[in-house]
Amino acid sequence: MTIYTKGLRQMAVEPINTASQIQADFMRLLITQLQHQDPLEPMDNYQMSSQLTLFSQLQQLESANQNFAKMLDAAEKSYANSLIGKEISFLDSLGDSKTGVVTEVQIGEDGRPRLIVDGDTIALDAVQSVRQTQQPITIWSSGK
Repeated sequence: MTIYTKGLRQMAVEPINTASQIQADFMRLLITQLQHQDPLEPMDNYQMSSQLTLFSQLQQLESANQNFAKMLDAAEKSYANSLIGKEISFLDSLGDSKTGVVTEVQIGEDGRPRLIVDGDTIALDAVQSVRQTQQPITIWSSGK
């Protein structure tokens, strides 16, 4: 929170993160304006309704963006899982090109999938190429 000082009064300013917060702040401001408006010069209804419409549209866009992010996350995890048993070329942490077979997918602390290749943990964006392996990899064995 940032505190700005103007004269003898201090005003706390917090960052606004969502359309819902913006809309709530607008409603508080609108109510205050209506309570203190000059009866001889009332507020323009058209302008007020257009602002409310804009806030509603902003809230819908924010919701669509959140849903898209969830879909993108699911697609990324699905793609990572589809790479199990495939041979990939990738850049290691030193920037050297390596090749290996994906044996496992783990989810990192940031919620993003990581590929395990010969003990190395690889981010999806480090993958340069993917191809089928020459020999099938055994993922599960019943021990018989």
